Amino acid sequence: MTDNETILDVQDLTLRFPIRTGLLRRTTGHVHAVNGVSFTLRENEVLGLVGESGCGKTSTGRAILRLYRPSSGQIWFRRADGGRIELSGLTRKQMKPLRREMRMVFQDPFSSLNPRLTVKDIIGEPLTIHRLARGRRLERRVAELMTDVGLDPGTMGRYPHEFSGGQRQRIGIARTLAVHPRLIIADEPVSALDVSVQAQVLNLLLELKGRFGLTLIFIAHDLAVVEHLSHRIAVMYAGRIVEIAETEELLRHPRHPYTEALISAVPAADPLVGSNRILLRGEVPNPADLPAGCVFHPRCPYARDACGQTVPALVEAPPGHRAACLRADELSLTGAPV
Repeated sequence: MTDNETILDVQDLTLRFPIRTGLLRRTTGHVHAVNGVSFTLRENEVLGLVGESGCGKTSTGRAILRLYRPSSGQIWFRRADGGRIELSGLTRKQMKPLRREMRMVFQDPFSSLNPRLTVKDIIGEPLTIHRLARGRRLERRVAELMTDVGLDPGTMGRYPHEFSGGQRQRIGIARTLAVHPRLIIADEPVSALDVSVQAQVLNLLLELKGRFGLTLIFIAHDLAVVEHLSHRIAVMYAGRIVEIAETEELLRHPRHPYTEALISAVPAADPLVGSNRILLRGEVPNPADLPAGCVFHPRCPYARDACGQTVPALVEAPPGHRAACLRADELSLTGAPV
């Protein structure tokens, strides 16, 4: 992969939140939200980031956009002019012009929209902040964006509570698109919506990606949703990426036991097909007190003594398929049916 193809290069990203106790609020520990995450993202690619709640998906996305300041690591972003810039050490003022190129779609379309603003003001706010439009020009641009996401421009004078959940998420997407971003991080954009509406929003994202040449990081906990959108999938567990590969390769030939368990949880389309659900023992580890060695070994059905002593590296084999498992080469794991 050349620099001209890579829009985002994340290297050993770490994010820790301090635990403060007592009257003096002394730091007595840390919550390890993201632990050494590394990956690259190509221009116009969709990368699915999956894992159960609390695995660090959202924290990773917010750290990349600098909504959280990373504890360590590097985030290289290639700008529209071809120049590469490292984001982790930038100030808020230095990040402001980059906000036009990097945007986020939030999970809850109700809490992410200001209830006191009209749809026109919500969608037009980025245009005002970046001084791209005002007056009649801003109103025309808002109308165009609403049309792009399937909303009636005649409703721009209404407030968020007057719309359905799916319509509110479309408003959030329109706001994200307002400044012509190149990279969008979509943080579980359909998990708060009815099942009947989820497919509409997913198809809308695919259509907009093709029309505007967007690059997406799609965060979700549902592999079936991610499969519909993504070129590649990265699986996270306890703040680490444990496997990353092309979508079909990962689903058909998983190399990490946690990925195998996630795939087994996807219900079959045919109700007559029996379930081979893998039920993991135990609980997700406390991010303030992670186990030694492989973070998954206390729940892994294939764990050996070495798994509790050695932290596995993310090893590539076959090409393009990386897994962080000491036994990846010797296990024969079950993937999704062909």
